[in-house]
Amino acid sequence: MTSLSWRRRESAVSLWPLLVLPLLLLFSMIGHAESVKKVDVKAESTVPEVVKTDHKMTIQGQKISYQAISGETILKDDKGEPLASIFSITYLRDDVKDSRQRPVTFVFNGGPGSASLWLHMGLFGPKRVVVPDAKDDGAAPYHIESNDYSMLDESDLVFIDPVGTGFSRALGDKKGADFWGVKEDAQSIAEFMRRWLIEHKRWNSPKYLAGESYGTTRAAALVNELQGGWTDISINGIMLISSILDFSHARYQPGNNQPYIGFLPTMAATAFYHNKVSDADKALGLETFIDEARQFAIKDYALALLQGSRLTPEVYQTVRKSLARFTGLTEHYLDRVNLRVSASRYTKELLRDQDLTIGRLDSRYIGKDYDSGGDSTDDDPSGYGVDGAYTAAMHQYLYDDLGVTLSRPFNVLSVDVNRSWNWNISGKQMHYVNVAPYLGQAQRENKDLRIFVGNGYFDFATPFFATENTFADNGIDMSRVSMHYYKAGHMMYVEPTSLGQLVQDIRAFYHPK
Repeated sequence: MTSLSWRRRESAVSLWPLLVLPLLLLFSMIGHAESVKKVDVKAESTVPEVVKTDHKMTIQGQKISYQAISGETILKDDKGEPLASIFSITYLRDDVKDSRQRPVTFVFNGGPGSASLWLHMGLFGPKRVVVPDAKDDGAAPYHIESNDYSMLDESDLVFIDPVGTGFSRALGDKKGADFWGVKEDAQSIAEFMRRWLIEHKRWNSPKYLAGESYGTTRAAALVNELQGGWTDISINGIMLISSILDFSHARYQPGNNQPYIGFLPTMAATAFYHNKVSDADKALGLETFIDEARQFAIKDYALALLQGSRLTPEVYQTVRKSLARFTGLTEHYLDRVNLRVSASRYTKELLRDQDLTIGRLDSRYIGKDYDSGGDSTDDDPSGYGVDGAYTAAMHQYLYDDLGVTLSRPFNVLSVDVNRSWNWNISGKQMHYVNVAPYLGQAQRENKDLRIFVGNGYFDFATPFFATENTFADNGIDMSRVSMHYYKAGHMMYVEPTSLGQLVQDIRAFYHPK
């Protein structure tokens, strides 16, 4: 998913992304997975539990045999003392003759503070939970099925839960907070990857990273540690799903106009979806209307915000009229907020006349608050619309299909991790984290590094235009970046058509021309 603040009010301290929230969708799956055998190594203190199971399934008509390895990897210091236990689930296809041609993809979600279940049970893994599109998931039982969209036919998969998420934890004298930071987190995941490559003898295999929401921030910080640190692990490709790299685009603070510019096209897409635009604009179609919103945002609107009180009354009125057109809000309201509408206010205001709210992770979702008169929503309907299904599905899968026996709590979303996160990456006090330059440097130092970016039009957690603005700068080589857009939200894989297209786009990414 996306941000840990799904179910909380958006605030200056609640850091986006999230967890991917990263949802799944409705197509029926052909595949059939069955467990053949289980081997269990009991965990005691720092002795890791590892469970291996053999499975078979069908992916898009192709029969696949694979091994699942679910368990802990103990990170140690140079004296052999335990530092942390990283829980991961690895899927290895059985019939691979030459591992040099077989990619391995390391997958994680965001938060910070989220386990990797969203991308696992929603997109990449061999099983997926099916939730109703843009509707509340209700209560159990939920529908869990073999995932015909899984990437296991294309790549071996490693799902990683950072310290403080899933079953992962600090050990010995270490505390969770020692790993909870942009740099600290990236260093621990880099060490996990180094250990994994040694154990599975895969140093010469193509390597990919896949992250959602804050997981995209992690991916950029991680590639900096891998290629720019002491590990010297070159990466073939990075998949950024619902990306946030430069947090200046997500912080509503006086003097920072970036969010108002970056969020405007998402507001236009949302107004279009909820029929808050004119018939003439409706006739343009979604993409054309969005493109006109982009042009207004980066030109007239950006210039107006920069001018501030220097705007003439005539220009102010012109800009206000266009802003009302693209947002679906009244000019009277836009006057009251000085032409600046935050995402949290927008999700409350757009359907206020119907006493309804819209989702943050996915603005196609609608909800109803206790009080219709406030300026922010009680909760995110696109967060509580999927969390029950994903949480239940992940637990059922761990203990039933994979045979995991760990009894300590599995942290789906950790508030402690999120609130304790260290955002300092330079040794100096920073208001906004920006890891995008890491990608530019990584490309300059690795001619084969390519980047995939997946964007949802209805995502108020990591808006697509803010991502476009980030990639337009920061030294990134756009000839090696592929941008993709979907008519869904943060977890675009919950919308059936978007799921099919996303899978097709990712499959193509594994096969560069």
